[in-house]
Amino acid sequence: MTFKTADLSDTSESKLQIVRPGLRNFGGKPRFYGEIVTIKSHGDFSQLRELVRSPGASRVLVVDNDASMDCAMLGDLLAAAALENSWAGIVINGCIRDSTDIAAMAIGVKALATIPLRGACDGRGDVDIELQFLGASFRPGEFLYSDEDGIILSPDSLI
Repeated sequence: MTFKTADLSDTSESKLQIVRPGLRNFGGKPRFYGEIVTIKSHGDFSQLRELVRSPGASRVLVVDNDASMDCAMLGDLLAAAALENSWAGIVINGCIRDSTDIAAMAIGVKALATIPLRGACDGRGDVDIELQFLGASFRPGEFLYSDEDGIILSPDSLI
């Protein structure tokens, strides 16, 4: 199914949130959408690892790493697990690594930048809480639509 965030924005503007620019496309599938699942964790990818190993059911994982440039929250092995478990995409307010390998995968991945250093795996992080970054509130159970033009959020499915 195809969509354009610009067209969705034009037809549903009153109920949408527009995420401010800043995230870059790194995955091999720049256009993706799905129900939001959230993680808040600074520098620890434990919760992300657990979720990508579980059934994604075409949902989108949104990870808030406080825009940190200190470490990567996602690499090729976790992106491959997400793809294998039917996650539609991953949006990270922070960094990834293994970007060349991730670009070859048919999954949506957006992040601020890349860095080779991985994060910690100490079991820290909160799942399914409201996140706020880039001028938007990412709420579990709402919907995220991403393409080459940006990201929009909606309380209801638009497709």
